[in-house]
Amino acid sequence: MKNAKLIAGAVLSTFILGACATKGYVRNQVETGVATERTARLAGDSANSATLTSEIASVRSEISSVKTDVASLRRDLTALRDEFGAKITAMENGMKFAFPVTFAYDDATVRDEDRAQLDKFAQVVNKYYGGTLVTVEGFADPAGTQSYNLDLSKRRADAVAAYLSQAGMSSVTIKTIGYGEARQVNPKAERDAPGAQANRRVVFVIETKAGEAMTTSSQ
Repeated sequence: MKNAKLIAGAVLSTFILGACATKGYVRNQVETGVATERTARLAGDSANSATLTSEIASVRSEISSVKTDVASLRRDLTALRDEFGAKITAMENGMKFAFPVTFAYDDATVRDEDRAQLDKFAQVVNKYYGGTLVTVEGFADPAGTQSYNLDLSKRRADAVAAYLSQAGMSSVTIKTIGYGEARQVNPKAERDAPGAQANRRVVFVIETKAGEAMTTSSQ
């Protein structure tokens, strides 16, 4: 009987110890699982945070770059206005540049005194407006027939376009058009009359798609 009790006690002790061991194992497994999940979650949060921080830094860098480019463009446009008398107007899909690039009476030759401003214009276009369409519009004073003036104004636009191409303005498509005696700066001024030379001019229009190029205006 005594041996039986001892055996029974041993079995019970073993059972209790086994039960405690099982509970301990389960508790350890649960704690390990929770710790693993917590570590994974923290790692995931850390990775997401690192990604977000990287993206924010990239956006800030891009914004800083755009601000720098806009400031540079503004300086160059101001130089065109102050040094060469350009009138620059922002349009819905581009920019309009009116330079004092003019011609002698009944002539379509680019004047030597206009080369510096055309060179600067070519540099600005290449730098900021690559891939755009630049239209060179030519004009004439009212002397002569309308058909002759249309042809003369077109030849003036072509001469300026050829000069710009030689000056290195190769990043854009250049189109020319002649408007003859239309849109006169000084109505009826012709030949050697005061203000007539301003009618013999070219105007530049840079056509861009919305959002593709920076634009700023100065008068």
